[in-house]
Amino acid sequence: MWYLLYNSLLLLASPVILFVLLAKQRCRRGLPQRLGLVAEKSSKQPAGESACVIWIHAVSLGEVVAVAPLVRDLHRRDPKARLVVSTVTETGREAVEQRLEGVAEHRYAPLDFPWVVNQVIDQLRPTLYVFVETELWPNLLRSLRRRNIPSILVNGRLSTRSFERQRLPVIRDFYRTMLNMISCCLMQSERDAQRVIALGAEPSRVRCTGNIKFDQPVPQASADGSALSKALLGLTDREQLLVAGSTHPGEEEAIVAAYQALSPEFPDLRLVLAPRHIERATQVEQMVRARGLTVSRRSTGGAGQMAGTGPRVLVLDTRGELALLYREAVVAFVGGTLAPVGGHNLLEPAVWGKPVFFGPHTDHCAEVAALLSNAQGGGVVQDAQHLAQALRELLRDPDALRRMGQAAQQVVADNQGALQRTADIIGTFLPGRAAPTESRAADRSRELSSRQS
Repeated sequence: MWYLLYNSLLLLASPVILFVLLAKQRCRRGLPQRLGLVAEKSSKQPAGESACVIWIHAVSLGEVVAVAPLVRDLHRRDPKARLVVSTVTETGREAVEQRLEGVAEHRYAPLDFPWVVNQVIDQLRPTLYVFVETELWPNLLRSLRRRNIPSILVNGRLSTRSFERQRLPVIRDFYRTMLNMISCCLMQSERDAQRVIALGAEPSRVRCTGNIKFDQPVPQASADGSALSKALLGLTDREQLLVAGSTHPGEEEAIVAAYQALSPEFPDLRLVLAPRHIERATQVEQMVRARGLTVSRRSTGGAGQMAGTGPRVLVLDTRGELALLYREAVVAFVGGTLAPVGGHNLLEPAVWGKPVFFGPHTDHCAEVAALLSNAQGGGVVQDAQHLAQALRELLRDPDALRRMGQAAQQVVADNQGALQRTADIIGTFLPGRAAPTESRAADRSRELSSRQS
């Protein structure tokens, strides 16, 4: 009944879906693959009957960054396995090609029409389907289940908004049906585990394995050795960087206001704004210039583009440089938190031992925000004035600045291990793997749950 209704609505919406995909230039490139019309050209075909195909689905850049270490770990465990990572967005595709070159191949995720997902499954013939952070597609999950292909949710989470919406009676039964198509749900926290059980997942199929983002490797420079640094920007050792990453409309204005309030007392402080969507770079640049500040854009400037005296702002409108630039910061702010978005990756600056500030809207990263706050490695700010005050107090006290950064880094170290637990459980679903591995992983999952409770 529910699938009939879902597919009827999907069919009615199909002209709009196709129009949107055709209208957006960034979506046209992968449209034939999204429709299952073009089989991917595999650079690594399975060798022998024992080889397997693992299909990993990650929506966009953030999910690819999170799951990349897991993909590399799976490749290390079984170099003969063919690993296929699907994404919805172009930024996701770029991240797969950059971060997983020689390890996995990319394809665009299929639209969730029954005939499309059936065609793609027939093309890939996956042994296992792994998907990141509760990206549920009913027809895909149903087709996999009918073919007895296991599906595993990894790094699963349910925000408060999603949880409340999915508890509505009109969709609760449908959601329960989808959850019971999943072989195993590996959730980030005990809160997420309890929520997915409350929505209808079979408790025996739910594990609390932790957040694999804690296991992200320290970012490295590109293959040619280049990396964005203070020296490359023309800054001296004396000058300090405030890096505001993954920002949204309204947040840049607040951050610039806080920076302007700080500049008279801290004349060597410089600001980097990294908008979450780099297509907004022109808008952000114009806003900064309208406030009377000297501003440049990373994509149009060369070496030394921040050299000079007085308050200066750089708009980081390039991909792949933010995570490494946090290393150069004296303090960081992570966006999507002053704006009611839910927050982005608070761990990227923490891994470098940098104090992390964020707004009150952290529903997408609630556990990480709480851990950083409780350890005094991060702090919540309510607005521009509060941000300026918090930064002022910290910049006046180098010892407090150092302790806060060390506390943030310790939070990362104390919560690692989710990657190993996740990979161990995935291994039990692959041919020829021993079941005891699952028992060990389950034991470690219960240990993690007891620490979090």
